[in-house]
Amino acid sequence: MKVSYVYILKCSDNTFYTGVTSNLHKRLLEHQSSKYPDSYTSKRLPVELMYYTEFTDINYAIATEKQLKNWSRAKKQALIAGEFNELPNLAKKKFSK
Repeated sequence: MKVSYVYILKCSDNTFYTGVTSNLHKRLLEHQSSKYPDSYTSKRLPVELMYYTEFTDINYAIATEKQLKNWSRAKKQALIAGEFNELPNLAKKKFSK
């Protein structure tokens, strides 16, 4: 069974980067070493792993990565902090009258 990971990194400019990989340790080393010099994280080193989760189906991992990339910063911070009960509230849009 092949395991895939979805992960969130905190960059030096305080932004978050979300990615998916089948080898988390190798991918983190690639981020830290600027293996891809034109990438988002290579211009924002160092990076720190803030969150990751495992999947046994790469399709679910990719779908989750896409979902997380659309989340607000506040919602990502709640996920990282393990404040799962806050996630539904952070998903609701606020409309002014």
